[in-house]
Amino acid sequence: MADYQEILNTIYDELLQREDKGEVADYIPELAKVDSTKFGIYLNRIHEDNYGVGDAYTKFSIQSISKVFTLAMAFANQGNKLWNRVDVEPSGNPFNYLALLEQEEGIPRNPLINSGAIVVADCLLSTYDDPKAELLKFVRQLASDDTIDYNPKVAQSEMETGYTNFAIANLLKSYGNLENSVEDVLDFYFHQCSLEMTCEQLSNAFFPFANKGVCMKNNTCLTPTQAKRINAIMLTCGFYDEAGEFAFEVGLPGKSGVGGGIVALLPDNFIITTWSPGLNEKGNSYLGMLALEKFTTMTKASIF
Repeated sequence: MADYQEILNTIYDELLQREDKGEVADYIPELAKVDSTKFGIYLNRIHEDNYGVGDAYTKFSIQSISKVFTLAMAFANQGNKLWNRVDVEPSGNPFNYLALLEQEEGIPRNPLINSGAIVVADCLLSTYDDPKAELLKFVRQLASDDTIDYNPKVAQSEMETGYTNFAIANLLKSYGNLENSVEDVLDFYFHQCSLEMTCEQLSNAFFPFANKGVCMKNNTCLTPTQAKRINAIMLTCGFYDEAGEFAFEVGLPGKSGVGGGIVALLPDNFIITTWSPGLNEKGNSYLGMLALEKFTTMTKASIF
């Protein structure tokens, strides 16, 4: 049996020595303040032991990883009607790309790019009286942890600098694919991105996606079909215009965020989360991508 703690330690020690750790997301002022040397890994093995190394227990801004949680909520509520408003195809473009949205007349290519996640946010605003409270409740239930919360400073920082997201939301509104006001939808969207979690909490929260929809406390959070479909979207669309590269190098469904976090999973086996704030040119964690490629190579763990 593999010595998972030793594997994590080896990966951590090797990558920590690298001089090039990528660049933090300085276009969001609050994220620009994060120490680029931070690095953590946490492994949650389904019904087995868990392992952590480095800054695995330090909270960070999960950013676009939150799109998986809002997608799960909207899919559970809307069912297949959701796909009338957002597609499930890879975009092959950056997460905030506008031209494709206009070309496809206001139907986002998938729910894990910004335009798609903004439509999903709009769905939740139409469903709940207090969507921020409902999202927080949902994520806390998934992770079995009531300490998870929003960071209002990060949300405000994004509100003040999120010009492209305002452009995306207005374009969606012009095509009739936004039911609520642009300001209300983006207020919720910026708050969901500001959620702060540790690698441990994220691995725990992604447990149902690796366990046929059943949470850590044995509650059914999603149907097996919903979990399967969301995993498929993560595999093909979870890393912006680097999704193919991640599938090729790592071979797992997953989701990244510009806060430097990456979550990946092998159904019925494990969830692994990495955090390193320095990003590559595609907006994915530089060390995180390397760490996950090394992990699947060393453990021979992959969906393929």
